[in-house]
Order: sequence, then C-alpha cells, then structure tokens
Amino acid sequence: MAETKSSVEPDLLPQIVTPIPGPKSREMAEQLGRVEGQAITALSPPPIFWSRANGSNIWDADGNRYIDLTAAFGVANVGHAHPEIVEAFHLQAQTLLHGFGDVHPSETKLALLRRLVELFPGGQEAHAILGSSGSDAVEIAIKTAMLATGRSGLLAFEGAYHGVSLGVLDVTWRSEFRTPFQERLPQKTEFARFGDLDHVIERAENAKARGSAPGAVLVEPIQGRGGDRIPPRGFMRGLRELCDSEGWLLIADEIYTGFGRTGKLWACDHEEVIPDLLCVGKGLASGVPLSACLGRKSVMRAWPRPGPEAIHTQTFLGHPASCAAALASIDLLEREEGVARSARLGEAAIRKLQQALSTSPHITEVRGRGLLIALQFRDSASAQRVVEQALERGVILLPSGDAGDVISISPPLTIEETIFDHALNQIIESIALLPAEQPR
Repeated sequence: MAETKSSVEPDLLPQIVTPIPGPKSREMAEQLGRVEGQAITALSPPPIFWSRANGSNIWDADGNRYIDLTAAFGVANVGHAHPEIVEAFHLQAQTLLHGFGDVHPSETKLALLRRLVELFPGGQEAHAILGSSGSDAVEIAIKTAMLATGRSGLLAFEGAYHGVSLGVLDVTWRSEFRTPFQERLPQKTEFARFGDLDHVIERAENAKARGSAPGAVLVEPIQGRGGDRIPPRGFMRGLRELCDSEGWLLIADEIYTGFGRTGKLWACDHEEVIPDLLCVGKGLASGVPLSACLGRKSVMRAWPRPGPEAIHTQTFLGHPASCAAALASIDLLEREEGVARSARLGEAAIRKLQQALSTSPHITEVRGRGLLIALQFRDSASAQRVVEQALERGVILLPSGDAGDVISISPPLTIEETIFDHALNQIIESIALLPAEQPR
C-alpha cells in the first residue's frame, strides 16, 4: 500500500514548457469531444487538461506548472491534495470506505455532524443533513422550508447561482440554464434585485397575487458565479428582519463563501446575521465531494421522524472517507488560522489591485472580501483575453458574472504570499497589455 506524504510541499512559481494549450491537451480535447456529451466541457479553444495538483499548483498533461487562483471553484480551501486530507481519507478508506447510508451509519458520519452543528452561526442548537453536491444542500433547504412553512413559493435574486440539478433550477437566475427545462420546473420563484430590500417586498407581493406566497428567501450573502457581487452594507441584516416580520425562513447559500473564504467563517458573520438554514459545500472537505444543509433545530424538526423508508436520502449519504476528509479540513482551517489568513491576504491583495488598476481604462471596480476578489471589466472580451493571457503566463483564473465581464480570484486560503503576489503581478501586466481602445 502506498504511503501518504506527511509534509506540505511549498508552492512554486509557474513553469511553462509548451504553447498553451500544449499538444497533449489539444489531443485530449479532441478525444473528449468524441466521448462526452457536448453540453458539458467547452472545447473551443481547447482547455488545458489537469494531470496533478499540490497546494496552489496545477500541472497539466504537457508538464506545464501553474498557480491556481480559483481553488478549483473554491473547493481546495486548504490547498490541493493537502497531505492531512489525503491521509485522513486514506486511513478511513482502509478501515471503512463505504457505509450504509441511513440504515447503519458510520462513526465518522456522527463525528462530522457533531462538528458541523457546533459551527452553526450564533452557536444556536442545530441539526444537519449531509449531501454530496451544492445542489443537494440547496434541495434539502428547499424541502425543509416547505415542511416548516407549508408554502412552496420562494424568493431568490437576480444573478443567483444555486446549481443546475432539476430540483434547484427554479431558483438559479440565468435563463440559459433554466429555459431548456422550463416545462419541468414549478416556476414558484420570484427573483428580486440583489441588494434591494424594497424590490424583495415588491416581488413577494407579486408572488402572493399569483397564488404562490413565499415561505423562504434564498440568498448568497455574496454572489459567486454571479460575479462576486457584494450587497450594500445592511442588506443581509435587513433581509433577516424582513423574514422575521413576514414569517419567511432565511436560507443562506454559503456553498462558495463558507469556511473562511470571505475572511469570516461564514459570510453572514460580516453582519452578524443568523440564517434559519445554511447550505455548505465546496471548501467543506477541500477536494472531496461533500455538502450539507445546517439549520436551526426548531426548523429542522419539521422533518418527520424516519419510518421504514427515509424520505430524503442517497446511496452515499455520509460517505465515511469523505466525512473523514471534511473533519481534517475543518481541523486544518482552525489550527492554521485560515479564516484570519484569508482576511489578511485578501485585504492586501485588494489594496494592491486597486492601486495598480486605478487608472486602467478596462477596469471599473476591484471588490472583494477575504480571498473572494473580483475584477470588474468594462466588457467581456477584455476579461476573456486576460484569462487567456494569464494562463499563458501560468496563472489559472475564472471568468464570472452573467455577462462574463468579471474575473474571479479565489485561491486556496493557504497560498504562499510570494506566490500569490507573483500571480497578481501577472494579472496586472496582462491587463496593461490590452489595447487602449475599447471594443465597439
């Protein structure tokens, strides 16, 4: 049996040895196009194919080394393949790889659930239900809201992204995700402008008028895929007060923003808001598929006691090795003060980018909290060009926003400062190379 590594390897500067993408990646893109459904991976231009990863570094199939400023959609919270995560998964897999879901649970599932409810905002008594993906967690929250309120209507927000499974498409904003499946959706969601409490009230009245009174508000405290959009100060607190006055549940989708990403354990903590339900995933297990919906005990008890069959479950519920990875990830985050580090590095990075790009004709705003940072471009073409130029320089970035005119910067919380600074310099230089005139 192979031994796991016991020490963290240092982050490294990029090393590019072929054109980007390289010949092996191009060949793999052609092969993928012959076997994968065409709606999944964008193959033009060809992507780089990842071969291995460590810390904040990625190596592609052609041997090129990159700095990952995406943490692979915010998943690699404590870095790619952290040896303690790998070891925890490995040791648990040797003992018990797969459990028996809701029938005969594992000890590791219990240990993780106990740890998660301890982390619920405000220290309130909480229950949790595990899932495998972010969509799972949001679906659990929607089901809980229906059981607790007796109402199926929901309020969500323009720009929201909560997943693309059929159960959550109705609350995801972008029409390109929803339209092909519109006939199968309940269409019980009203979308309000993000950050606009008055519009929330207006859309709630509209929902009532069409016979679909809302039972809950579903919100990302900071929108991720929508462009790392930060609402005005006081919005989350006002939303909490509005939910209390109207009898709605407040569901916080912290799948992207949770576990220190924004410089607080939860993005809700920036306004000391306690949601009724909290959806978590991505950075929960730092590389292993796992999610959860946490909720106030009084709300979660709307679920009936289990009978002969659980009314919400899945084959891999509480997968023991995944739970072990999550426990290790939470331990690392706390022991290495990852939340405080995210706040400190993020503040310095935002300040650096704001100063360097203050006169750029291409950038309209640099914003962020912690290590969730956005560069707002005037047009999507410029943003895409910078993503491509940065990749050629060995820096992996992610475009975001409804129009693709935002570049998102969300590295592992453990990224080494000198490596992060080098990557930021590559972005700044790539932006400086853009033509002065804006595309018409």
